[in-house]
Amino acid sequence: MKQFSIIVLFLMLVAPFSMNAQLVGKITSADGPVIGANVVATPGDRGVITDIDGNYSLDLGAGTYTVTVSYTGYANQKREVTLTEGQRMTWDITMSEDAEVLNELIVVGTRLAPRSSTSTPLPVDVLSAKELQSTGQTTFDKGLQYRVPSFNTVQTPVNDATALLDPYEIRNMGPSRTLVLINGKRKNSSSLIYTQTSPGKGESGADISAIPTDAIERVEILRDGASAQYGSDAIAGVMNIILKDDADLGSFTLRTGITHKGDGALIGLSVNDGVSTGENGFLNYTVDVSKVTLANRPGTVSAEGEIADFTDGSAEAIQEVNDFLALKPDAGNINGSPETTAAKFLVNGGIDVNKNLEMYYNAAYVYKKVNSFANYRTPYWRTTDYGLLTEPGQPYLGYLPTFEGDLNDYNGTVGFRSTKNGWISDASFTTGGNQQTYSVNNTVNHNLGKASPINFKPGGTAFSHNVGNIDITKALNDIISIGFGSEFRTENFEIIEGDTASYAQGGADSFAGNTSDVSNKFNRYNFGGYFDLGVDITEDFLINGTVRLENYSDFGNAFVWKASSRYKFLDDKMTLRGSVSSGFRAPSLHQIYVQKTQYSFVPGGGIEVEGLVNNVSPQAKLLGVPQLEAEKSLNFTVGVGARVNDHLSLTADYYNIRVNDRIILGNTVGRTGDATNPLDILLDDFGIVSVNYFSNAMDTRTSGVDFVANYRRVAVGPGQMNFNLSANYTIENQRIGDVRNPELIENSGQTVVDPTLEALMFTSRPKFKGILGIDYNIKDFTVTLGNTLFGPTKFRNAGMDRGLQIEFVTKVVTDLGLSYRLMDDKITLAFNANNIFNILPKWNFAALDADGEAILADAAATQNQSNLITFNQRYPTMTYDGYHFSQLGAMFNLSCNVRF
Repeated sequence: MKQFSIIVLFLMLVAPFSMNAQLVGKITSADGPVIGANVVATPGDRGVITDIDGNYSLDLGAGTYTVTVSYTGYANQKREVTLTEGQRMTWDITMSEDAEVLNELIVVGTRLAPRSSTSTPLPVDVLSAKELQSTGQTTFDKGLQYRVPSFNTVQTPVNDATALLDPYEIRNMGPSRTLVLINGKRKNSSSLIYTQTSPGKGESGADISAIPTDAIERVEILRDGASAQYGSDAIAGVMNIILKDDADLGSFTLRTGITHKGDGALIGLSVNDGVSTGENGFLNYTVDVSKVTLANRPGTVSAEGEIADFTDGSAEAIQEVNDFLALKPDAGNINGSPETTAAKFLVNGGIDVNKNLEMYYNAAYVYKKVNSFANYRTPYWRTTDYGLLTEPGQPYLGYLPTFEGDLNDYNGTVGFRSTKNGWISDASFTTGGNQQTYSVNNTVNHNLGKASPINFKPGGTAFSHNVGNIDITKALNDIISIGFGSEFRTENFEIIEGDTASYAQGGADSFAGNTSDVSNKFNRYNFGGYFDLGVDITEDFLINGTVRLENYSDFGNAFVWKASSRYKFLDDKMTLRGSVSSGFRAPSLHQIYVQKTQYSFVPGGGIEVEGLVNNVSPQAKLLGVPQLEAEKSLNFTVGVGARVNDHLSLTADYYNIRVNDRIILGNTVGRTGDATNPLDILLDDFGIVSVNYFSNAMDTRTSGVDFVANYRRVAVGPGQMNFNLSANYTIENQRIGDVRNPELIENSGQTVVDPTLEALMFTSRPKFKGILGIDYNIKDFTVTLGNTLFGPTKFRNAGMDRGLQIEFVTKVVTDLGLSYRLMDDKITLAFNANNIFNILPKWNFAALDADGEAILADAAATQNQSNLITFNQRYPTMTYDGYHFSQLGAMFNLSCNVRF
């Protein structure tokens, strides 16, 4: 109701006025009227798009304006006009195709000549940098969260290594099934693989949060499988980030922000500028530095839960717990969002060598430093620090281990693109890498006792790749276009050894280091080729087909294909489109070789040591775990688009994705209690209480609907209003068939896929998500109002009774943005109040059977279940497994952009 009221108030503020001057005209090309061209006048950013006859009518006030006309694949037209009160001026324009513009244009999803997003047979979202910045979010990934319904990301409840980057996904398919491109070239993956019990478990993806928003021109998100065009990983979709190429304009932006609780303070400064290089070249660069302080959202810890988990129930032990919690009601825990410092550097450039040949290049480097914390070790949980952490003469009150992460990420591309006799060829080399190393301080190795250090270097991970691409395309005639090419890629993964004390005899308390026997360097290569054929049977009817063959040095061949089509009718006002394709995702080097000992939360037992054994280890062979194979997918998409008039457009797309042999990091399996059971004997030999591993354990199906509606450039009073309504609804997201367990585990009565893991994979992201955005522009002033609807999510938390699940209820988060341009648009001041109603995630228990109903009818039993899944209320808002949007509440950001 609050959201509805503010929308009504927002609209009431817009009083009806009329403009007193008009610019009209018709825009044509050699092929006839140009439909949907943008005509924008500045200052004021007031604009319209041309109708089906190429006509436009732009209402303006008296004054002098710079009017820009643009359309995909055509050279921009600019003109300065001066209008007097009551004047009606006519400006007719003939646009011409710009070969350079066409060559540089990349619309993701095709290997043929570029097409606009309206003529592609595939669902593609195109977002400008301005749209992302208007969200007020401080990083690129969080901006996408509030602009793209099928995109989800959230900070994990427990940080550790995941504090360095948050898992994200498109269409609830996990981060590793979305391919990320920079200017059409593959971005390197992160070296981190998520191993905590949180969404994205067992997967890794590119670190998109490291990309400075000020360096981005636009983002193209293909919501369809594209393995045939791009190779491995492109099962759920492809994200193509296009960098700025402006050589004339520059600006710097100062950003500040804070949460409603006065923590999580932000300070940041970025510079984006461009220069000409020679007569026909450009270089655009961005430098972005920022720091965000810690935001803490601890809960009030339950004494009853602590007593049950950590004591023998004696009067003395109970008194110790109560005395400590009286001193520290939150048990000293710090959880929320960590302190993060980042420095980002990026350049993008190109130069015309001659009229037929262009050289292009880009490079980026990012450094991130994150300071976070493990769970506080209370004095009744860890009964001593051996005098190493407590000052002499002071009572022992436990200790708080810190976790510090250092991330270095880089990528770069150099290439040549030529146009000769209708052939367009592109040859490029791309390199990239990501390294994460960790420090754990203010803790001890309990098995070393007084000989333990208090500062540890547990090592880390590193990943790099080198990619060579050759892509060639030609329109043979007006009907047939062909494209073909090849890719060679080498990948390197390294597990960096920790210092001996970090892993010896159990390792550092909170985060054990990488041992010498699992630390190593691993490598593989693959070679692939594709052929693409496009047939424009008529101007309205397009058929496209692609085949691809890949060979991997470690698991063999993969053959995939794709067929797509598009049909336009009703004078291009309606479009039908669809595709069907096969795909694959190679097991990552991380999934094949990661092996570690880790501390994990065990409900009712605190933190225990678990072992992750890699897929090629002797332990895995003893467990009967087969070697990993590539995932195989079958994608089907069908959609409809409508351009109702020059203001209103609609698209709706249905998708269905089946993944066979899906790779998962399975649930931990532990001792059965029978000392003669072969599984118990193996775990005793391994020296761990439980074990998990990666395997092709299941088949899955995901289906749903995406909807996008835009109502743009509508004259309202003295200004102009834009509406955007977009939504994603998941119809089906579930396992198909039985789980494939090794015989040893099956015979022990256990499984690698339990209800907890199934919930993380299939119901931990919103069932539906919708975004309603409204912005109003009046001369130099812009107001934006965004409402994001987060649908319900469901979890089956570890340790919780099997008759229960928790459900995060549907919530709406409202964001308000205000911006004002002054000094002829040279300065822009912007204020964003995100989550202005301070809406927080809220969860409830739900009974699944009669046993669950009996628990919920008993207040004490219900409280016990709540303690189990929140670590005795340390994590009351989001539980220990996750949640569906930020728990930080209202946040306020102020920025000042100065153009020079």
